[in-house]
Amino acid sequence: MDRLLELVREDARRTPAQLAALLGEDLPAVEARIAKYEADGIIRGYQAIVNTDLVEEDVVNAVIELRITPSRDGGFDRIANRIARFSQVESMFLMSGRYDLLLFVKGRNLQEVAKFVSSRLATMEGVLSTATHFMLKTYKDQGVLMENLDDDDRLKVTP
Repeated sequence: MDRLLELVREDARRTPAQLAALLGEDLPAVEARIAKYEADGIIRGYQAIVNTDLVEEDVVNAVIELRITPSRDGGFDRIANRIARFSQVESMFLMSGRYDLLLFVKGRNLQEVAKFVSSRLATMEGVLSTATHFMLKTYKDQGVLMENLDDDDRLKVTP
């Protein structure tokens, strides 16, 4: 991956001037590359990683595994595009293994997520099965630790 993209992923708050200094490049060239990445859809947006366990909010996060039957003319994409349009779906991935799609879903409570799964997802043509897992606590998100972990918690190894 391009070093500029790595730096933006690491901290999207960096200004183009800071990025240019870190890369040893001139500012107009870095600004042009960023603009091209945005225009080409490589950079899709900028987000903060928030420790939701510390924020008082009435939200339930769930991970949903879906087994689906690919359509004859659209493969997995046709049903995936339909599912991606639901506002409850935060992220979705095509996977290898025992299931086909992995969804990250948000709802106001357990019942709302359960209703979404039972009435919207499970009833869709092409959906063979679902497995819903509720997220209880976040330890690490997108490479960022959510707690200050102390290395002293590791087991001591003595000869």
